Amino acid sequence: MPLGTLDRNPPPFFKQGPSALSKLMVFSALAVFLMVADTRFRVGQPVRSVVATVLYPVQWLAMRPVFLFRYGGQYFESLASAQSSEAAARAKLALQSQRANQVEQLALENDRLRKLLALRERVTTPGDAAEVLYDAADPYTRKVIIDKGLAQGIEAGSPVIDESGVLGQVTRVHPLISEVTLVTDRDQAIPVMNVRTGARSVAYGDPASPGSLELRFMAGNADVKPGDLLTTSGVDGVYPPGLPVARVDKVERRADSGFARITCSPQALVDGARHVMVLKAGAANVPPRPEPEDAAPVRKGSKR
Repeated sequence: MPLGTLDRNPPPFFKQGPSALSKLMVFSALAVFLMVADTRFRVGQPVRSVVATVLYPVQWLAMRPVFLFRYGGQYFESLASAQSSEAAARAKLALQSQRANQVEQLALENDRLRKLLALRERVTTPGDAAEVLYDAADPYTRKVIIDKGLAQGIEAGSPVIDESGVLGQVTRVHPLISEVTLVTDRDQAIPVMNVRTGARSVAYGDPASPGSLELRFMAGNADVKPGDLLTTSGVDGVYPPGLPVARVDKVERRADSGFARITCSPQALVDGARHVMVLKAGAANVPPRPEPEDAAPVRKGSKR
């Protein structure tokens, strides 16, 4: 048989589809498209909510051995550690008792000053208690997960505090759980006020020192000293005023820059908080909008 009559094409069984490079380019483009669409339009939010709801029982069961090991270790602590904790608690109780004796006088002075300046009385912000389940899996952020969500009325943007101060803010809410971004996260900012001087500033999470905060854009000659207490100023309408946020640790005044580098340590237990309080969204802290004034009366002889 002449060679020209032979079929040189491979059988259908050995035929291949698109090349590996073509598949790589198509799937890479699809991945980039999905990431941009999720970032801009939140197309993946329903999927995240469903997955978080479905995995919640599994996460709860997976954390039981961890809790058992943790509490088992605490149960077998030594007597010396227990006595040390008791001594620290007694010292803290004595300090709180000393401050409690001054509450009545300070409250009376505060009430007189508010009435003198015609300021409205401070409204107590309601809140819900929650429990921290675990830290977020992202190693580049400072977030924790709490056991309250949409079913319990938690809203995005709500402040979160513990017994020592401001812990963070709710940034994502699922049906049964919520994500809280801590004050030490590099993308988190909170308006603060220096209790000693009354100066206002903004505290950011310090990326150069994880677990700390930084006061940015403060002049080199600003009146800030180590040990100054920073509280929420309330100017943003999100955090109620007067909540402890951080304490100044170090102030570096550099000659080559017009700004000082001020490092602070958070007052809240950002690395060990267990039970927290989620306050209502900041809209409750904003005073109502004033009513429009009546139109001025028209003078006689004037043209309308």
